Amino acid sequence: MLPEGRKHCQGLPPDVLINLPDNVIDVILMCLPCKDGVRTSVLSKKWRYHWCRLAKFELDESLWRTQKDRLYPTVRLAKIVYQLLTHHEGPITKFKLRIAHADLKECPEIDNFIYFLSRKGIQHLVLHLPEDGIYKLPSSLFICSQLRHLNLHDCLIHPPPAFKGFDRLVSLELCRVTISSELLGSLISHCPLLEQFVLKISESLNIIEINAPMLRSFDFTGSISSICLKNVPLMAKASLMHEGSSREAENFDYAKFFESCSSLEHLLLNFKYGKFFADETPTRLPFDLNRLKHLRLSNIVVKESYKLSCALCLIRSSPYLEYLEIEIYGYYDGAPESLELERFSDITFNHLREVTLIKFGRTTLEMQLIKLLLAKSPMLVKMLIYPVFNLETTSEILDELSKFGHASPKAVIVYYDKKEVIVNFS
Repeated sequence: MLPEGRKHCQGLPPDVLINLPDNVIDVILMCLPCKDGVRTSVLSKKWRYHWCRLAKFELDESLWRTQKDRLYPTVRLAKIVYQLLTHHEGPITKFKLRIAHADLKECPEIDNFIYFLSRKGIQHLVLHLPEDGIYKLPSSLFICSQLRHLNLHDCLIHPPPAFKGFDRLVSLELCRVTISSELLGSLISHCPLLEQFVLKISESLNIIEINAPMLRSFDFTGSISSICLKNVPLMAKASLMHEGSSREAENFDYAKFFESCSSLEHLLLNFKYGKFFADETPTRLPFDLNRLKHLRLSNIVVKESYKLSCALCLIRSSPYLEYLEIEIYGYYDGAPESLELERFSDITFNHLREVTLIKFGRTTLEMQLIKLLLAKSPMLVKMLIYPVFNLETTSEILDELSKFGHASPKAVIVYYDKKEVIVNFS
């Protein structure tokens, strides 16, 4: 008598893999890593070249690098590219290539494949190339007229003079690329539908002009002398993270940046570097950020009254602010700035619901800031405080916080020191 398992197996159709519909095979292949998808070619004649009709591919070093691999990475890459070039049928709408280690200053295999993709209706292209070598993009990239999403890491970008733009591009991410400020501005202006723009650069650039009428999100990390938002009426989200204390970062005038942000709702700003105003810091901006609801201020240096004044200027100029997050940098307790309530008699945060303080060090200014926000926020629901380290005076801090006046009857303070402690004012 056959075991139960054998009886069950004998009841299966003999050619279940061969008889699967093409659309089911497509779904199976899309769920597999590229390497495993190609391996399905050994299952049967029907499966042999089915992977060649896939519209989405992701190639990385797992396809050609092993512990015993002695071949130069581009040798294996060339073979894989050749297989795709000679066997693929139909469109390729999404393609990702990730190479961590190789000298790709000149790589005809990638050049040929980008040209191949330009004739395959590519819509989503990701090139993550090695950091130790700058790969120059071929001119064929700039004729990919169907592109909607473009993500480029560690390459040299120089569009040809005849470049007419990516008129369907929705999102653009450039990370550690080499490009001049003029060419970058021209590239952006030739993408009329651009909605998301991420720029992360390691080299200092001059002024960048952004003319993008459909732009909704801008994420910048790096060093630059200025950003001119020439036409961004829909931009609702911005992140500005200056890295390094370069002269360009110190001369960045944030007041001019905010002037064009009439639709801004979410703002992340790094306060570690940057001269925020060309002249003396004003009490508030000459205009209000009337749509700003989420404000995150990173690396507030409490020992510098100038940086604190800039932060307060932004907070004062955001009358509809609902969520405020402040990350403290440095724990010096001798700054001359004062946050006495009398100096803020003209301001009330009528919409502020949640405040988060990160790396709290119990300096005088930090305690005054908490007291100010509690007293001036009638709609506040909770304040979250994360200390920079486990302070030995936790009980004293909680006792002092509980004595602060508060405008909101619902406000609570949640203090995280080893475990969550709630200070309830009711």
